[in-house]
Amino acid sequence: MTHENEVRDEVRDKVRAGYAEIARRDGASGAGGCCGSSQSCCGPQRLAERIGYSDTELAELPDGADMGLSCGNPTAIASLAPGEVVLDLGSGGGFDCFIAGPKVGATGRIIGVDMTPEMLRKARGNVAAYIERTRLDNVEFRLGEIEHLPVADCSVDVVISNCVVNLSPEKPQVWREIARVLRPGGRVAISDLALLRPLPEVVRTDLEALVGCVAGAELVENTERFARDAGLADVQLEHKPQYIEAMTSYEDPLYRRIIAALPAGTQPADFIVSLNVTGRKPE
Repeated sequence: MTHENEVRDEVRDKVRAGYAEIARRDGASGAGGCCGSSQSCCGPQRLAERIGYSDTELAELPDGADMGLSCGNPTAIASLAPGEVVLDLGSGGGFDCFIAGPKVGATGRIIGVDMTPEMLRKARGNVAAYIERTRLDNVEFRLGEIEHLPVADCSVDVVISNCVVNLSPEKPQVWREIARVLRPGGRVAISDLALLRPLPEVVRTDLEALVGCVAGAELVENTERFARDAGLADVQLEHKPQYIEAMTSYEDPLYRRIIAALPAGTQPADFIVSLNVTGRKPE
């Protein structure tokens, strides 16, 4: 195994361990962190409302599905339609899967993929409550890495993801996998964190900042390049400041540490942005 592969595996192991701990903590306390932060800074529902989820969407969720791990609302930009097959990368406790399920209806299908067994158990444990509340049995969860998706070629209409791609040590490979599984004409709608400029070294090497979706974030221009190089067309990037504003104003512990490490006179919003990325696979 090359040194580069060892580093990638180490990153995955750290992320997997961090999110396993979040799943265990959430199951014990009923309160998750904010995108992997070690403490519940603002409450999952309050954060979800601020970044664009409606009260109606949140009211239908199984208890505990919203763990406060979102940085945007990909289902709002995906324009989901009845009958579509949707793949959620890094589905966690099933939050966006359960939001998307009613949008595609009984003839549609939602597939959530996550590499953390503890998260997968939590998501699968939420399915019964989802079926009871919606009368829909259209959501499933699979164990796997987003760099090697357990999904057939050209088999899904829409790929969504919420604050997960930044966690991957092989982002170009993630985008190639997205293009592989999409049907011709299929589309992608991703909410993620990205960088406007490089972070200081002390932040980039911070384990909690990695699990918190910051240290592994890619530059905005590289994110666009990865999507285009994978073969996607009509790639559009929209900057959404609400998430970073929320983390800063709520004085999230991780963001307080980041602020302390930044050059004098700068703020997290000078470096980090929540990004909506959309595109399609050519027909």
